[in-house]
Amino acid sequence: MNYEKNSIPRHIAIIMDGNGRWAMERGKERSYGHQAGVDTVRRITSECTRLGVEYLTLYTFSTENWNRPSDEVAALMGLVLSSLEDEIFMKNNVRFRVIGDMGRLPEAVQQKLKETMEHTAGNTAMTMVVALSYSSRWEITEATKSVAADVKAGKLLLEDITEETLTQRMNTCFMPDPDLLIRTGGELRISNYLLWQIAYSELYFCDTYWPDFGEDELHQAIESFQKRQRRFGKTEQQIEDGE
Repeated sequence: MNYEKNSIPRHIAIIMDGNGRWAMERGKERSYGHQAGVDTVRRITSECTRLGVEYLTLYTFSTENWNRPSDEVAALMGLVLSSLEDEIFMKNNVRFRVIGDMGRLPEAVQQKLKETMEHTAGNTAMTMVVALSYSSRWEITEATKSVAADVKAGKLLLEDITEETLTQRMNTCFMPDPDLLIRTGGELRISNYLLWQIAYSELYFCDTYWPDFGEDELHQAIESFQKRQRRFGKTEQQIEDGE
């Protein structure tokens, strides 16, 4: 399917939900679903690159996920290591970035993430961002601490603090806010994901579990996005008048 370049969301964020349920419905361990989900990441990354998406941000592991059974957490960390293959990035000319509390991750995972970011730094077709050990409340709290420290040190005046001040302290300061947020798996919630950044994002929910989410489902989400009028607080008439 082909689209006009200017009609493609510049930044798509995805909550990849349903891996565990997909596996359990097949009588498998939850880790089997996470492995299948990696295959979907490869397909969606390739298709987003082909379509001209500039940023793809994937909710991979939240700070709350540390509370899951230890064997599942270990399996997920192992999967992160094994899935950071050069092929998915170099073949598609994709730059790799990470947002989240990396200090909580195992040393081997931290090292692999760093190596992958360095190796793909020159790629230009798309930036794929993995939210790993991430939560929006954590991110906003850390940004607030950073601002407060500068105020305390006399580097920043209270009256000079703006929305942009906080935006520049966020993990996501290197990229634009998402145009489209997709959640798979049938749940209708945001789950502590990019709360600051999705203030005016278009939201799309579908019942498809992430391992079954393919190019056709991605196209449907984009088509839904294209049919919406993004007003950013303005009236429909203002938008039509080009104001």
